[in-house]
Amino acid sequence: MHASALSGGFTNPAEQSARAFREVLQALSRPGQPRALEGTAPPAPLSPAGGTLALVLFDRTTPVLLAGAYDSAALRDWLTFHTGITVTADPAEAVFALGDWAALAPLLPAFPTGTAEYPDRATTVIIDGATSGHPVTLDGPGLAEPLPFTLPEPQLFAENARQFPLGLDFFFTQGAAVTGLPRSTRIEVR
Repeated sequence: MHASALSGGFTNPAEQSARAFREVLQALSRPGQPRALEGTAPPAPLSPAGGTLALVLFDRTTPVLLAGAYDSAALRDWLTFHTGITVTADPAEAVFALGDWAALAPLLPAFPTGTAEYPDRATTVIIDGATSGHPVTLDGPGLAEPLPFTLPEPQLFAENARQFPLGLDFFFTQGAAVTGLPRSTRIEVR
C-alpha cells in the first residue's frame, strides 16, 4: 500500500461522516437536486464528492466494483484503507459500482436489481465525473413538481424506473456535488 492512501480522508470522522450522511440522504430523497458533499481528497480520477460518498456508504461488508480508470491501484488502496471494502470484478456481486458513465453503462444489465422478497438487494451505481446528457423530466416521490434534468442515455434510466420496486439506484458526483436518482423516480424523455 502506498503512503498516499493514508491521507485524504475525513479529518474529523464522526462529525464529517454524520454531516455527509445527511447530505447523501437528502440527495436521494430529493431526486435531481444537487447537494454539497465534500471533506475528502481522494486519488484521481475520483472527485471529492465521490470520495466522500464512498467513505459514507462503503464498508467491509459491501463488495464494490470499480470500473474503467477507477480500477487503479491508488484508488483501491485509498478505498481499502479508509473503508475496508472488498473489490469485486463481478457485477453480480457488486453492492456498489463506481466509475464514469462510459465504463459503467455497458455493465448496467449485469447488476442485481433486487428480488420481489428483497428489493433492497440491488446495486447502487455511482457515476463520477461530468456526463453529457439529454433533457428529461423527473417526477415522483421527493419532488413537489416535475423537474427538468439531463441524463446520458435516458431510455436506460426510464426502463430502470419502470421496474420499481426493483431496479438500480444512482448517484451522480462531480466536483463537490452529489445528485441522487432513486429507482422510484419517474423519467419522461423530452
